[in-house]
Amino acid sequence: MHANPVPAQGERTVSDKPQTEFVNILDKEYQVACSPEERDQLLHAGRNLDKLMRDIRASGSVIGLERIAVMAALNLSHELLVIQKQKNLVDSGLDEDLLNRLADKLDKALK
Repeated sequence: MHANPVPAQGERTVSDKPQTEFVNILDKEYQVACSPEERDQLLHAGRNLDKLMRDIRASGSVIGLERIAVMAALNLSHELLVIQKQKNLVDSGLDEDLLNRLADKLDKALK
């Protein structure tokens, strides 16, 4: 039995070596390299993208795989920007001020 040596800084260990995973999107299989720790998130992201692209295709307003992919990317990018903006508002305390003002208005309306 051999003990595993401690890896040098920046060196990968066996457990974090990229592995090939297969993701199915619109009935096509894609190979993606990821670490074992990222596997579940990758598969979840793949299912999420597949559903979004299927929904776009089913709407009938977008035709062609490339256009469907671009629309899905735009939707996901917009969603990310909205979440980042909300996070920035919360981090800056502006969202807390808004909630406090709304709570005050509700209190006054209920009295």
